[in-house]
Amino acid sequence: MEPEIVIKLVESLKNQYTVTLICECLGLPRATYYRWIQKSWEPTELEQQIIDICKSLKYRVGHRMVKKILKEDCSILVNRNTVQRIMQKYNIQCRVKPKRKSKIAGESKCIVPNLLEQNFKADRPNQKWVTDITYLPFGDSMMYLSSIMDLYNNEIIAYRVGNTQEVELVLETLKEACNGRETKGLILHSDQGSQYTSYAFQELAEEKGIITSMSRKGNCFDNAVIESFHSTIKSEEFYTHQKARLTNSIVLEKVESYMYYYNYIRPFSKLNCLSPVQFRAKAA
Repeated sequence: MEPEIVIKLVESLKNQYTVTLICECLGLPRATYYRWIQKSWEPTELEQQIIDICKSLKYRVGHRMVKKILKEDCSILVNRNTVQRIMQKYNIQCRVKPKRKSKIAGESKCIVPNLLEQNFKADRPNQKWVTDITYLPFGDSMMYLSSIMDLYNNEIIAYRVGNTQEVELVLETLKEACNGRETKGLILHSDQGSQYTSYAFQELAEEKGIITSMSRKGNCFDNAVIESFHSTIKSEEFYTHQKARLTNSIVLEKVESYMYYYNYIRPFSKLNCLSPVQFRAKAA
């Protein structure tokens, strides 16, 4: 029996019934009720800080990240189990993203060489980009998200949402990514989807001085970072509200909102608890 619930129930009924009668119906000694109302059930200072952190990040981070933020931003050292217990107490845990299956479907000869070879580290911006398309089955009709990520800081530098996954979708995404950036000699990695193997896409990349790279066929781990991002946006932005009916325009708004959150607000362990944009700005 939760004290907070009992107190609220008694408070709502005591104008109609005596406290003694309500407590008897609940099987609770009246003395216990009065002891409870004399005790403060407000969050402690630490609990409130954790609640504020989770709220500011829209309840999308786990207890390990909250522990790091407490240490980095508040100079508070606390056991992660304590953080987890508090998050469970107030039901502010993040949704756990499903783990990727470890089985690799197989390998085949690439259309262009796999230059990245699962080396997802970059020393500077515009050195290595990765790109992919994913389904958005949340609105009135199927939509498709095309994204390009800079591996230097995991920033999404360009994205497009379309009603089809034709080659024009990836062309527009690449044009947006190249706008205002030095692209000569950078590596752009993708899977072997027909959009990326098209003459139009390869010619645009060559025109921009970009060297294309492709995953082995059937090997999702070769492009794991961008695929993980697409899994994350669905997990954090859509699957938590999967029972709600969304229009296509709302899906577009949610994608735009999440992209801003991801690039400007969401902290990453690999970036010293900074967001991608914060990390890039600090390193500049």
